Amino acid sequence: MAEETFSDLGRVEAIAKLYEGTPYKPFKSSSFETSGKSLTTSHSRVFIEGIDFDLTYFPLKHLGYKCVTAVTGELYAEMSHPRTLDIRLGISSKLDFAQIKELWEGATTAAKEHGYSNVSLDLCPSPNGLTISASATGETTLLMAKRRMEAKSMDLICISDNLGAAFMGFQVLEREKKAFEQSGELKAQPKLEDYKNLVGAYLKPQINPQIVKLLEDAEIYPSHGYLVTRGLSDAVKRLVRDSGLGAKIYVDKLPFAGKTFDLGKEMNIDPMSAALNGGEDYRLLFTIPIGKHEKFRHDFQTFDVIGHLAKPEVGAVVVTPDGVELPMKAQGWNN
Repeated sequence: MAEETFSDLGRVEAIAKLYEGTPYKPFKSSSFETSGKSLTTSHSRVFIEGIDFDLTYFPLKHLGYKCVTAVTGELYAEMSHPRTLDIRLGISSKLDFAQIKELWEGATTAAKEHGYSNVSLDLCPSPNGLTISASATGETTLLMAKRRMEAKSMDLICISDNLGAAFMGFQVLEREKKAFEQSGELKAQPKLEDYKNLVGAYLKPQINPQIVKLLEDAEIYPSHGYLVTRGLSDAVKRLVRDSGLGAKIYVDKLPFAGKTFDLGKEMNIDPMSAALNGGEDYRLLFTIPIGKHEKFRHDFQTFDVIGHLAKPEVGAVVVTPDGVELPMKAQGWNN
């Protein structure tokens, strides 16, 4: 049986076929009803081939999954429950229907995991490579919104998982791509096994779909939340800006994935720089009231307390093990 193509199917039938086998229905309104006891939030992001991803080594299924995770993480940072998701694909002529189906499977898998009630899709041609636009809408309870207290000096700064792993994994992929291109051997296999956890952190980042509900059930209400996508420094500098306070991050409290330092030595990359400025980690950073310290440490053991808020004049600083305070810099990004 011949493979189906976009030219044979047309836009409407292609969209309908992509929905087959998913829990979602095509051409359905992306609106949803609220109870009157909630607020809506939304986040959007565009992913451009050659800038945000490289199809040389990025599996399409993982790419679809990651794009949904990116906008969903922004909802979780605002303590919002995912409700509707809109995806638009600009498709270049080099991609066929089977490949787009693979990408869509990854996107709908992530959408199902995170509890989206509706997912809409639109397709259009693109002359400049694959483009993915994802827009997510969520719902935050009024109770949560009202109980999120103003941040105070000494409130805890917490991170949901290790830092720098995604950037290090990206470096491995780029190294192996270069080696493949230089070898000229079509059957050459990349050497990824030793660092598959780091590569996985870049290709398919994970966020706990239950995080908002768990915090609500524990009656822990973060005053601020951010999805760490451009490095820890960028997120902390935004926190300082938004809270009007200072922030101290302790170097010896930062969590790292296994083999991060081994790879850093091998490739002459400082893991600390990867954590502070590497990007693509997709970790949640929350500020937690100091009075909830013990309960948070007990109930949320996958989080690490990496610092605390401070007086405004402190600014954003990292504290070395010997107590030296150094200003944080978000490289390549103006705050």
